[in-house]
Order: sequence, then C-alpha cells, then structure tokens
Amino acid sequence: MIRLETRPQRPQVFGSTILVTGGAGFIGSFLVDRLIAEGAKEVIVVDNMFLGDVQNLQSALREGVILYKDDIEINSTLSFIFDTHNVDIVFNCATKALNYSFVNPRNAFDTNTQGVLNLLEHQRKGCFQTLVHFSTSEVYGSAIYEPMDEKHPFGPTTTYAAGKAAADHAIASYVNMYKLDAFIMRPFNNYGPRQNHKGYMAGIIPITIWRVLNAIPPEIHGDGRQSRDFIYIEDTINSIIQLYPILNPAESINISADSQYSVREVISMITQQLDYQGEIIQKPSRNADVVCHRACNRKLKSMINFELTEFSEGLARTIQWYQGHIK
Repeated sequence: MIRLETRPQRPQVFGSTILVTGGAGFIGSFLVDRLIAEGAKEVIVVDNMFLGDVQNLQSALREGVILYKDDIEINSTLSFIFDTHNVDIVFNCATKALNYSFVNPRNAFDTNTQGVLNLLEHQRKGCFQTLVHFSTSEVYGSAIYEPMDEKHPFGPTTTYAAGKAAADHAIASYVNMYKLDAFIMRPFNNYGPRQNHKGYMAGIIPITIWRVLNAIPPEIHGDGRQSRDFIYIEDTINSIIQLYPILNPAESINISADSQYSVREVISMITQQLDYQGEIIQKPSRNADVVCHRACNRKLKSMINFELTEFSEGLARTIQWYQGHIK
C-alpha cells in the first residue's frame, strides 16, 4: 500500500544521470544493473576497489557504464566527477567491511563519515539534486527489543557501525540546515551472488560456501546462537527502486525480511545443501559481535509491494552461483 501524502519532487531514475559510489561492490553492482534496466540515461561508478571487483560490473560495462577507480574520501575525486558529468542522483553504497574495524578502527570510521560529508558538501553547492544513502543495521547494535523498528535506539558496537551512525546523523542535520533532498536506506543482512568470499572480511554465508567447496571446515565463532535478519540481494534492490520516489528527505527505512536465523542454523543449512559431512570448527567468540538482529519491516510493507524470497530458496540460488564462480 502506497502512502497518500504528497510525494517529494525529485528526478526520476529513468532518463537521469546517476552516480553510484561503491558501485563495484556487492550491493552497488546489483543496483547498477537495475538502474540500467530502469532506463537511467547514464550510470557512473566510483569505487576504490577495496572490496569492489570489476567482474561484478561485466555486463554493466558492456552497457556503457563509466567506471572511476578512485576514492570518495578524497574530495577532489568527487569534484572532478561532478565537473565532468551533469549528475542528477547519487546512490552512496561506498563503505568498507565491518571486520575492517578490528584492523584499522579509525579508517573504518573515517570511511563511513568522510565520504558522506564530501557528498553532502557537493550537494549543498548544487552539484546534484538527490542523495540516497545506504546505512546499515549495525547502527542499532544488539536488539533492545525485537523486531527493531526505525525508532530503535542506536547502539553501535564497532567503529564501522559508529561511523555509519554518525553519517546518518550528518544527513539529517544537512537536510535540516540546507533543505537538501537526502534520505536513508537501511538494509539488514544482505546475502546472494557476488558477496565477498575472500579472507577475514567475508560474510558468513559466502565464506562458509567457499570453505565447503574447497574442503576446508567451516567455522563457528562463539556458541553460534547470534542471529541475523538475512534478506536476499534482489529483494533489497527491488525495495530500493520502489522506495526511491516516495521517501521524504531525512527519512530512514529498514529493508529486512523480519525474520532471523542463527549463525549455527545458517551453517547447517549450507552444509546440508552441499552434502558436507566433515568437521565444523568451534572458535572463540568475536569481540563486539552483535547478539541478535531482527528488524520490523512493517513500515516497508506499508509503502511498497514487498515480495520476499524465502531464505532457503535464496540460499540455494546463492550456493549455485558460487559453485559456478569459485575456483
């Protein structure tokens, strides 16, 4: 059901020039593909390739997407792009993995704040009209109550999450001060094809699939009861496209399945689907790990026609993709 109140005046995706920061990453690359399908006039990607991969943009580059391998933390990078292209809309997906907080906590925080501030400064100077910022469920920390709605207090447990929370506040303040058209999408735990499976910054689903496919025992940190609200990547992208024209400036929204699976359950489902009968290694719990995450998506369902991919189905699609892409 769509809200009856007046929709904000902003450029349509169709026919617009759009910048996607972090567009070679997991969520960003799926968004790029969808923006092309929606008829964007021109799509520009800027990505420092920290976790981004040109392979994620194979089809998009064939469609004429422009790729800058650069960093939005450097203000002159954005200045050059906005001087070169007449950008209408910016989707800000740029970030670094949560686990990076434990390696370089300051830069993990800075990445999530400095890039947003650079974008907001360019926006208030008239370089583009609309900013769609991607936040994270991590800003909430462990649930004080479940399911967590958009009014749940912020309680970040890592510098990654703290930087994201600070960016959310920055957007709200710039909208209030300068009447900018900027708003916040807050996806929960996305999974699906293209998610990073390499090294310590990989998500639980891709790293477990990678380990099993390479005959390496999966790992459980702690008791494995820590839970996440997993949502399939295509469901997130569908939601974003529908929400884009109707969210108000400074508004935020959870994009979630309103369900939760424990880490232990997820690993069990993966090993069953891959017929893995081997050892599962138990490791000590990680510092600052969020214990429970389940989001309320009542607001989301009230605003769009939300269709959810069942977790078992999405997991099967994901496993199939990695079987064809992981060596």
